[in-house]
Amino acid sequence: MRIRIVDAFTDRPFKGNPAGVLLLDSSPSFPDDGWLQSVATEVNLSETAFAHPLPPGGEADWALRWFTPATEVDMCGHATLATAHVLHTTGASTGTIRFAARCGLLSATAGKCGAITLDFPTSPLTEEAVPAGLGEALGTTVTGVLGTGPHIGDLLVEVADERTVRSLSPDLAALKAHSRRGVIATAEAEDPSLGYDYVSRCFFPGVGIDEDPVTGSAHTALAPFWSARLGRDDLTGLQASARSGLVHTSLRGDRTLLTGSAVTVIDGELLA
Repeated sequence: MRIRIVDAFTDRPFKGNPAGVLLLDSSPSFPDDGWLQSVATEVNLSETAFAHPLPPGGEADWALRWFTPATEVDMCGHATLATAHVLHTTGASTGTIRFAARCGLLSATAGKCGAITLDFPTSPLTEEAVPAGLGEALGTTVTGVLGTGPHIGDLLVEVADERTVRSLSPDLAALKAHSRRGVIATAEAEDPSLGYDYVSRCFFPGVGIDEDPVTGSAHTALAPFWSARLGRDDLTGLQASARSGLVHTSLRGDRTLLTGSAVTVIDGELLA
């Protein structure tokens, strides 16, 4: 079985967020959950995506699931982008690809220069009081907190400025107590002329990921937050991890479009 490692939300190798991608045969269901989890644990990236084709004529073309090294997740942007990239570059699919996933129906459309646009549900945001101990766990003063929708289950945390986001070094064990998946830390860009409007970093100890390099699903919450704040529906977010990556976001009501590029860096054979 072919397995590929794809760097997503980047146009160059060794940047963005790497995801494992396995395209399964045309069987009507996924393999045993234990095997899927074992493969994802072996790959040991923030997510590994598994997809199998669906019968023609339905609302979706492929069934899609995502696993971290520790658990299955409801929504994942970068591994969906990586899967769409593999489907397009191998000729397994063309045009807009529709995925059936735990979070509902998703789609991916290839555009100019290899960029792919994902159509995801917008995360609803709810005002929350700053939880006791959150600032200490994150290692900085928290200026505001929003809850996110059930598919991601994060706290969206605004901090003072871009420099603060970049310098965060949280207590991950303490942070784990504050949300189901983790914390999205964000601030407005100091200099939008550099090509991005806001910055973020994502810490997800609740699903076994200390820091996710570039998180498409988090941008379904970041997009409505920053679009309301900046007064524009089309924005660009920089996820300021060590690998870094850009996510172009377009808010469309209850849907958010996430656009980025991807690069295949490993193409091999899974023997187990």
